[in-house]
Amino acid sequence: MYPILSRTLTATTWTVAAAARGTAPTTAHLLLIRPALLAPTLLATKTHHATTPARRAWSSASNNGNGNGADLIKEVPDMPEIHPQPMRDEFLHPITPQQLETLNIGLDKHREPVDLRDKIALRVVKWLRVPADLFFRKKYIHRAVMLETVAAVPGMVGGMTRHLRSLRKLQHDGGWISHLLHEAENERMHLMTFMKISQPVLWERMLVTAVQGVFFNAFFALYLASPKTAHRVVGYLEEEAVISYTAFLKEIDAGRINNLPAPEIAIEYWNLPKDAKLRDVVLAVRADEAVHRDSNHFFADCIEARVDDLRKVHHVESRDWRKPSAKAIADAPPASASNAGAPMAVSH
Repeated sequence: MYPILSRTLTATTWTVAAAARGTAPTTAHLLLIRPALLAPTLLATKTHHATTPARRAWSSASNNGNGNGADLIKEVPDMPEIHPQPMRDEFLHPITPQQLETLNIGLDKHREPVDLRDKIALRVVKWLRVPADLFFRKKYIHRAVMLETVAAVPGMVGGMTRHLRSLRKLQHDGGWISHLLHEAENERMHLMTFMKISQPVLWERMLVTAVQGVFFNAFFALYLASPKTAHRVVGYLEEEAVISYTAFLKEIDAGRINNLPAPEIAIEYWNLPKDAKLRDVVLAVRADEAVHRDSNHFFADCIEARVDDLRKVHHVESRDWRKPSAKAIADAPPASASNAGAPMAVSH
């Protein structure tokens, strides 16, 4: 049985400017959308009483008369300070290292290919792993930077494509956009975390740019040609990600990689303890990748079954995690109040 998909945000953004005058704290409202798969969207409001660093910087520069362009800004709106939200419910509240160790992620899950497109998707992913293994070998921190650069692309491509289709057809997207964009944001936060740890040099940044440019265009073309195959490719990529992060953990446990303190961005994002270590971060990232693995295989099944409205399906029965029948998905039960708590993304 496929796991419940994660809660998500709709349109997450960071505040990039602040008031040009004064330094008094301001009030901003954070709107968190926690929609259930089988229930209407629920809204919860969280109020922040804080002056952002950006706001303080603009204000100070303006008051000192040496803003280097800040004085050109006549008025900056009081923008809400909205922060990225974690992918799994377990990270919405403080979590201990012991709880991280016991998260149920289906460590040995593998989706057996059952048709030609599945076999092609699996073969492509296996081919992509070869150069990564040869180039990075056991340099898992640098490998993670490259992996997350690629992993953050599919969600954005899928969300963008379905967003445009929703506008073009003048109809609801069926709940895909929010989850795909949340997936992209989650992978981006993985990248931001490992960037803090590895501090990549110029040539590594150039390599990241090149890989991203090639992969984005290739995946975009694939998504236009066959969304089902595209999601299956991502499912298999995430299977490999779980394997890679498990090997990463073994290297830390063997003492071959220093168990460094977790960066502040990771502690805040996953609600980790203040004394969290790199190992805790890797456990959290691996748990996220397991969600992406399961959800993308699920999306591929829904596309094959021609079920485009995720609000009408909760889970799919699948013996031994093989491909469920189209009928199993199409005949899924309708919305009911008993499933109102299911943390599935529903976008507009």
